[in-house]
Amino acid sequence: MSSAQGLTTNDRQRDTSGERRNMNDKYETVIGLEVHVQLATRTKAFCGCSTVFGARPNTQVCPVCLGLPGVLPVLNRKAFEYAIKVALALGCDIQKKAKFDRKNYYYPDLPKNYQISQYDMPLAYNGRITITGGDGSTREIGVTRAHLEEDAGKLLHDPEQPFSYVDLNRTGTPLLEIVSEPDIRTPGEAYEYLVILKQAVKYLEVSDCNMEEGSLRCDANISLREKGTAELGSKVEIKNLNSFKAVRDALAFEEKRQEKVLAGGGKVPQETRLWDEKNNMTDPMRSKEEAHDYRYFPEPDLVPFEIRADLVEEIRRTVPELPWEKKRRFIEQYKLSDRDTGIMISEKDLADFFESVVAEYNDPHTVCNWIRGEVMMHIKERGTDIAGLNLGAADLAAVIMMAKKGAISGLAAKDVLKIHIDTGKDPAAIVREKGLEQVSDEGALEDIIREVIARNEKSVSDYRSGKTNALSFLVGQVMKDTKGKANPKLVNEMFRKKLG
Repeated sequence: MSSAQGLTTNDRQRDTSGERRNMNDKYETVIGLEVHVQLATRTKAFCGCSTVFGARPNTQVCPVCLGLPGVLPVLNRKAFEYAIKVALALGCDIQKKAKFDRKNYYYPDLPKNYQISQYDMPLAYNGRITITGGDGSTREIGVTRAHLEEDAGKLLHDPEQPFSYVDLNRTGTPLLEIVSEPDIRTPGEAYEYLVILKQAVKYLEVSDCNMEEGSLRCDANISLREKGTAELGSKVEIKNLNSFKAVRDALAFEEKRQEKVLAGGGKVPQETRLWDEKNNMTDPMRSKEEAHDYRYFPEPDLVPFEIRADLVEEIRRTVPELPWEKKRRFIEQYKLSDRDTGIMISEKDLADFFESVVAEYNDPHTVCNWIRGEVMMHIKERGTDIAGLNLGAADLAAVIMMAKKGAISGLAAKDVLKIHIDTGKDPAAIVREKGLEQVSDEGALEDIIREVIARNEKSVSDYRSGKTNALSFLVGQVMKDTKGKANPKLVNEMFRKKLG
């Protein structure tokens, strides 16, 4: 049988949608995630080599990260502090004493033939992440451990060549591995867990979490068991997951595949599988019998060390307001909906920008609508973020204020915002230069309205006979005569008074 275990194309399309299927009542899905976060230090975990992405291959290496004889690694203090910061944000207990270990295995991109990691004494353990279901209910997913380790290098495969290249620039880059408890029950929950974890890490400013550059990677473990039983089924690990969507889709496919095997009386072998995104299916990589025995032993060049309580408290004071805390506060303080709040806090810079604009113009709902609409549109069009948009909080507040006061029309306000983003010019100066001031003087509009009434007797008659759409036509004529500068709300009110 193929690796798809008899699934049809339609099965694969349904199972990779990321939506929860109606599982056979007999089985329960058990999922655990292992996430590697590259810490945003300038130098590597145990040496002074640069971690800048995209350098010429094998130019950011030294005897320490290459594991040459006689060298001694030294722990990067900043990487250690970043790791503790993440652990505290996830509510983990911090070890009083920790050590590093050698994880021994051979691979062409691992020059030492071992990886410096942590085995039985990680930095932190017993944390939690709270996820929210589609029905608004919440559930805690346990974090088993968080530990520091170094990255391996990278193999580059050129299909035109009979061999592969190796780039060791990544070797020794500091990683924080965050391992969840097997508490996740659906592919959708796995997706939600990853979104919240990434958001928290970015709020802490300890990683850019760029999956395209390998700054955030995830391996997923999934098994099925009969409902009501405590014993776990055979675990399948899925690798080659380069996006959160890929994690969700791969788990959905694997959930269905394993269910079919079990329902048919078969056994799911414990193995590692690769996600084939092109064909929406997993393929076998290696079986349990081929799994590594890493032969962990304490790293002799890095002695066990105590993690001082006062240092932990010092790091704790640098932990900012976290996304879930900010979400609660935004809902309570600004009375935003759950959905709007989720958008406003999706990025720390965006949340800060929202609050800065509200400080200038105290109307949270209007500010939120502008950010959700026009601002997010410009961010998407330019492929940037709020920090790269060339938009100050005071400038957006000025545009909103001019529109709300009737100084310019809503349409003109959108034009002013675009010109400001493109040029950096002061919004008020743009209004003056472009002649966009809205006419809100009743005296100035009186004669124009009288003329429109005089030349549109039929529309006036239609309105007076109950055809309310005729009023829109009359207002449109005033807007045309004033080249769009008349205040439409005021014009409506004046017509209603005149026409009864």
